Amino acid sequence: MTKTAERRPPAPAAVPPVPAPPPAGDRGRRALADQARAYGFLLGGLICFALFSWYPAIRAVVIAFQKYTPGSPPEWAGTANFTRVLHDPEFAAAWRNTLTFTLLALLIGFAVPFVLALVLNELRHARAFFRVVVYLPVMIPPVVSALLWKWFYDPGTGLANETLRFLHLPTSNWSNGTDTALVSLVLVATWANMGGTVLIYLAALQSVPGELYEAAELDGANLLQRVRHVTVPQTRFVILMLMLLQIIATMQVFTEPFVITGGGPENATVTVLYLIYKYAFLYNDFGGACALSVLLLLLLGAFSALYLRLTRSEGDA
Repeated sequence: MTKTAERRPPAPAAVPPVPAPPPAGDRGRRALADQARAYGFLLGGLICFALFSWYPAIRAVVIAFQKYTPGSPPEWAGTANFTRVLHDPEFAAAWRNTLTFTLLALLIGFAVPFVLALVLNELRHARAFFRVVVYLPVMIPPVVSALLWKWFYDPGTGLANETLRFLHLPTSNWSNGTDTALVSLVLVATWANMGGTVLIYLAALQSVPGELYEAAELDGANLLQRVRHVTVPQTRFVILMLMLLQIIATMQVFTEPFVITGGGPENATVTVLYLIYKYAFLYNDFGGACALSVLLLLLLGAFSALYLRLTRSEGDA
């Protein structure tokens, strides 16, 4: 009888030895080298940001307290620039026009994007097409958009009045009338900038749970009631943030008055930023321009601080 060879289990594979951790000093040097490499990549961006953002801002604050004329050495003037600017008759008109523009932009330019977002959210067909159509004005350069609207508002052969004549309706002076110029500019700014706002609202609306709408429908809520009791409470944070950002943006309006109306008629569309431009490049008064810039900076800084506080509190919640 042959004896069957006894089978032995294969030998286990050799486990490689675990390398010893590097000394604490090597780890520290390696972490320091990684940080130095990261800051090296950021150095170019930091230098550009410092040269083109921080330095001009600090320099403007310094010039606000100086008598500065290009070609001559600056002289310390204290608060004389602020006093002169505050007593300028155009100062009150510029702030009144800016605040009125901001208020009208909130009434018109804040409600229209929200309504459009609601309509787009309810569409079942061609939703992508209408999103592109709504966002298209944002892709047009601001100066080109303002020039198109300047031709549109032309009281003689402009498309607006030609359309009114075709419909046998009374025409308007649009941007050439003291009573209608500011409203006309608000319509231009709303049309040119609402695309991004609509998309943000649309993203917020699509994040609302559908069960809430179903429960509201079962309770017999109509469309307006669903918007009031479901949509607005669920998107209130986005609405508040966009409102603050819109206030900050509209208080810096410049392109529309500069291109379409030139601040007229009769200073009806002179804004704070346009007045800064006039002080610097028409009056050659850089001290007054920087003083106006500092005043605008303080006001916008308050709104920015409020925005940061609200976003931080919402993030902590």
